[in-house]
Amino acid sequence: MTSQVVIHMAKDLKKASAKNDAAIWGKLAEYALKPSIARRDLNLNRIDQLTKENDIVVFPGKVLGTGNISHKITLFSFSISSSAAAKIVEKGGKLITHSDLIEQNPTGKGVVLLG
Repeated sequence: MTSQVVIHMAKDLKKASAKNDAAIWGKLAEYALKPSIARRDLNLNRIDQLTKENDIVVFPGKVLGTGNISHKITLFSFSISSSAAAKIVEKGGKLITHSDLIEQNPTGKGVVLLG
């Protein structure tokens, strides 16, 4: 069963997709409504390999704290371990909500979608 928080987030993402003609938000809404068993996990060391300094990263799954990140990123994910969050913040990065992400990047341009 999908939680009310996830349903609300998916509605917000769909609205942003239609309003701003940004397919990335629609795709993220689809991922949000998938069963949790279908979601992936991603370690920090893999994020470090796939991103560069100051990237805005979206991962529709859980970010785990295995490994380290060598640069600053801004991250939105559906779930994150406390150790991963601490390591990102320690490097000067930020964790943001879906609403902040949409507000800062309405068209989704410059946002890196992993997964």
